[in-house]
Amino acid sequence: MRKLFTFHGGIHPPENKSQSLAQPIREAGIPSHLILPLSQHIGAPAKPVVTVGERVLKGQLLASARGTVSAAVHAPTSGVVEAIEDRQIAHPSGLTTMCIVLASDGKDEWITLAPTLNYLECQPEEIVARIQAAGIAGMGGAGFPTAAKVNTPPERKVETLIINGTECEPYITADDILMQERPQQIIAGVKILQHLLQPGETLIGIEDNKPEAIAALQTAAEGSDIEVVSFPTKYPSGGEKQLIEILTGKQVPSGGLPLDIGVICQNIGSVVAVEDAITLGQPLISRITTVTGEAVTSPGNFQVLLGTPMRFLLEQAGYLTEKNERLVMGGPMMGFAVPDLDVPIVKTTNCLLAPTPSELPNPAPAQACIRCGLCEQACPASLLPQQMFWFAQGKEFEKLEQHNLFDCIECGACSWVCPSNIPLVQYYRASKSEILFARQEHKKAEQSRIRFEARQQRLERGEAEKAAKRAARKQAAEQRARDTSATGQTGEDDPVQAAIDRAKAKKAAQQAAGSSSESEKQRLEDNVASIRQRLEKANQKLTQAEAENSEHVDALRSGVDKTRAKLEAAEQALAALSPGDKDKVEAEPPVDAAAAAIAKAMAARTAKAELDPAEQAKEKLRALELRLQKTRDRLTQSRSEDADEKVIEALEASIHRLQDKITTAKADLPTAEAD
Repeated sequence: MRKLFTFHGGIHPPENKSQSLAQPIREAGIPSHLILPLSQHIGAPAKPVVTVGERVLKGQLLASARGTVSAAVHAPTSGVVEAIEDRQIAHPSGLTTMCIVLASDGKDEWITLAPTLNYLECQPEEIVARIQAAGIAGMGGAGFPTAAKVNTPPERKVETLIINGTECEPYITADDILMQERPQQIIAGVKILQHLLQPGETLIGIEDNKPEAIAALQTAAEGSDIEVVSFPTKYPSGGEKQLIEILTGKQVPSGGLPLDIGVICQNIGSVVAVEDAITLGQPLISRITTVTGEAVTSPGNFQVLLGTPMRFLLEQAGYLTEKNERLVMGGPMMGFAVPDLDVPIVKTTNCLLAPTPSELPNPAPAQACIRCGLCEQACPASLLPQQMFWFAQGKEFEKLEQHNLFDCIECGACSWVCPSNIPLVQYYRASKSEILFARQEHKKAEQSRIRFEARQQRLERGEAEKAAKRAARKQAAEQRARDTSATGQTGEDDPVQAAIDRAKAKKAAQQAAGSSSESEKQRLEDNVASIRQRLEKANQKLTQAEAENSEHVDALRSGVDKTRAKLEAAEQALAALSPGDKDKVEAEPPVDAAAAAIAKAMAARTAKAELDPAEQAKEKLRALELRLQKTRDRLTQSRSEDADEKVIEALEASIHRLQDKITTAKADLPTAEAD
């Protein structure tokens, strides 16, 4: 007999479970439209991989997971994607979210499935990948992606695998009926998880108010190392941390995870989904949902396609609209009112509760806290609900976090026992939302600050580099000015000297080339002989083509002309180096560009010298002003063309130098001329 433990607090509300257990699981059918939210789980929403108007088959991927903590979405039946848009969903906020709207064609046509023939031969990472591809998320209410939960690091040993069959919330019987009708499938799913996690022990925890389910699982688990453990009924025994404490006596540390103490928990519905994904290759496209309450004539449990509008499911249970004032998704303790009957069933919809006003009356008006302490006695997480309520009222979020607000599982036990009818859980939920929002805003602000500072540093580095380049250019210009002042002239103002320098450079190059004139002559002679041979062959081909009246005559004639032109050029080059042509060269000397430039510069200097000093000064001033205008025009054009910054800076520097020279030239003019 296994030793059992208990947890702090807990309550015993009316169970009301027998109403929905009178009939076996029923098929809900296929509605005309399915609304599939991209976020049916904790974590990042899925990413659509289909387009509007596309026809899809049952089980086909509609949206892929974004990262590890996410879950894919698949088509629950065959049909056409009608829209991808914001739709209202079942959520306490009443907000909309992105959904894929699928118009079913009634054929329910499957894709080709790929089951795993023998999972015992699969590596753990392969099984995890298949679970993630199937889009499985926790089906007990939290909706944490199963693949992320079972993908444990190698260094983290799983001592205990716990399968949660507690289902402690009043009215809900989805897991109970599943354990009664499909125990073999549950045990098969548990064995897959055992192969994946290699736990030291495996426990299935069930409250003792489900005797049929306990018996069915014990029979199915015979001969295995899976232990079915029943324990006294107390709400909320189905909480993950509470169930771990009941079965092992261990407590999950504040802010920690079950894996921190070597435990992993999985819901009964999630285990069945894992078995379907591995053994059959089926993704998660449906679930068992309880429909109960006095406003339905035929309560029970339904196998319902994900995305089914709640109105459609309620009609299968004989929904009486006039008797129901508010529809609740979940149970009376942790559920919330649904904003509209057409919102869809999702992966976490374990129950639709349609009570009459007398069955589940509206909460009485809240009164002042009398400090009775009953909330603290009922809290299964050992918190101080009364103190947290005051902090929540005063928006003292830092103190709320110090009092472990996020350890609250929102079970509603404190609100249920409160004699003042204070909606404590609603205060905690609102405070959690505000704290999480503030954290996200702080994170965004911090990221923005980091990006801004990085940008400022880049700009400062850029400005420093530009300043260094400008200083270097200025220093170089000053050095050139000093050199010019020392020599008394510049190449820019003395064209004769510049021409002489170019002529000397060209002459030096010619002298360097003269040493190789003999080899060059031999090369030219060989080149002439080679071209003559090619010309003879080309002439022969042309003659033959003309005789045959070939269509290639024109092309061959063009080739002969080109070869002849090459031969003439080669012969001229050879003649230039031949001694026999010396007289010809002396009779007709080639034009020397350097000598011509020198002559031109000398003529310009002579013309300037013939002018009187005043005319020379004015001529120099006009030349500088003309150069200044041209430089300004180039600067304007460069700016309009968004030229490189270095070009613009060079033009600006030239303008400054020309302005200085013009100022000096004006100072050299006679007084009357300057005026």
